Amino acid sequence: MDKKRFYITTPIYYPSAKLHIGHAYCTTLTDIFARYKRLRGFECYFLTGADEHGQKIEKNAAAAGKSPQQFVDEIVEGFHKLWKLLDISNDDFIRTTQDRHVKVVQDIFSKMLAKGDIYLGKYKGWYCTPCESFWTDTQVGPDHICPDCGRPVQVAEEEAYFFKTQKYVDSLLKFYEENPKFLTPESRKNEMINTFIKPGLDDLCVSRTSFSWGIPIRENEKHVIYVWLDALTNYITALGYDSEHPELFNKFWQDPECETIHILGADITRFHAIYWPMFLESLGLRKPDRELIHGLLMMRNSKMSKSKGNVVDPYPLVERFGVDAVRYYLAREVTFGQDGSFTPEQFVERSNTDLANALGNLLNRTVSMINKYFGGVIPAYQGRLNSVDGELESVIQTSVKQYENLLDDLKITEAITAAMDIVNRANKYIDETTPWVLAKDPEKEKELASVMNHLATALFTAGMLLKPVLVTASDKLFAQLGLNPEEVSYEKVYDVTFLGGQTVNKGEQLSPRLDATIEVPFIQYLMAGNQ
Repeated sequence: MDKKRFYITTPIYYPSAKLHIGHAYCTTLTDIFARYKRLRGFECYFLTGADEHGQKIEKNAAAAGKSPQQFVDEIVEGFHKLWKLLDISNDDFIRTTQDRHVKVVQDIFSKMLAKGDIYLGKYKGWYCTPCESFWTDTQVGPDHICPDCGRPVQVAEEEAYFFKTQKYVDSLLKFYEENPKFLTPESRKNEMINTFIKPGLDDLCVSRTSFSWGIPIRENEKHVIYVWLDALTNYITALGYDSEHPELFNKFWQDPECETIHILGADITRFHAIYWPMFLESLGLRKPDRELIHGLLMMRNSKMSKSKGNVVDPYPLVERFGVDAVRYYLAREVTFGQDGSFTPEQFVERSNTDLANALGNLLNRTVSMINKYFGGVIPAYQGRLNSVDGELESVIQTSVKQYENLLDDLKITEAITAAMDIVNRANKYIDETTPWVLAKDPEKEKELASVMNHLATALFTAGMLLKPVLVTASDKLFAQLGLNPEEVSYEKVYDVTFLGGQTVNKGEQLSPRLDATIEVPFIQYLMAGNQ
């Protein structure tokens, strides 16, 4: 059954330092899906935010000579600026230091404590401060290295509250079995079962006493609530769970007509795939419909990391190349769900090949020919006059269907490829129909008109499919085709007879071609930390 509404979230990012292009990747991909659903006429609520508590923040703030709140306030301001720069269309931004979140997390802890799902005990184990995670001897190995981030861990012991994970293991495994699309890619489900659940899942530590920068437990205020119980519940507190205004929560979480989707990185899969469904079951709430785990964006064959100092700031990229070029590269170059790499050569080549040469050149040639041969007015649809007309129409129709099926399944990279199939086929269509030859023969005017109409239709359709990615270029394309904003609607991608009578407006080049000899060294300069 098709869902009527969609709730889609990014992880909430940790404000220990400035965001980098890896964060921009996750948020841009989430934004593309939200924009796509809205474009199709669905109601969509899109959440992102900041995860602001924990020992790491407390230490970084002290080192900077600031209070933890002042420290996170300044960094979170940078989050807002970056999302604005990338034209991210989120409906809300949750901060775990906000009163609305603090109250609900305390309420949730109290509910779980009263239910017997949380108990007081003592914890001793290997602790990774950057990841805020305890690990077992087996997990850290003989070298005592955090399995998530690769940094050294230390032995830590303290009084702590624990969540009874064993109570919900069987239910979780059943949920996995009954919902095979819950985790994508499927290999992540196998990883959760074989690496974490089958070897024996320890009860989860959900409080700390060794630092104070967190949400205090009402029943025992020397404890603060451990970061993952605090952080994961952002997805429901932002909607008004356990508040005086639960309308959004009822609409976008509890209602089975709404599909709930979490987009997250591989490094936090364990918490989202194992503990989050357990927390929700403890609270008597439905579980998310899907969790999509994207791969890592690598830099020079190593994981991009703020602590390693091998990150690229998206700001100078957007300022120099434009928001569309950056968004398109992130969505197109790295297949969603797989690890990928950022290289300056790939960035320049992808922008030139797809945006400048394929799409930009097609628009420029088409508008120029309509101006030259038809006084700037797009001819009406003439029908399928020959096999190449039919082939182009067939590619358009097939690509639209593929695009929808792929994006509905969050296969964003493949969906963009389907949209670009229209552009590439239209460029080939020009060579096949040779409009400059047809223009020399007055008896071929109908064929020439058909060519111009088909090219305009191909451009409109591709522009509409790419609109969730190209947040400025698609509208410029529509304007050059002479379309008023009120004429532009997604439903018209199904109508090959839609265009005709519009007056084209030759504008600036949609995407300028980049000079690799200049731009590659510039990006390399950024990669060297000169930002």
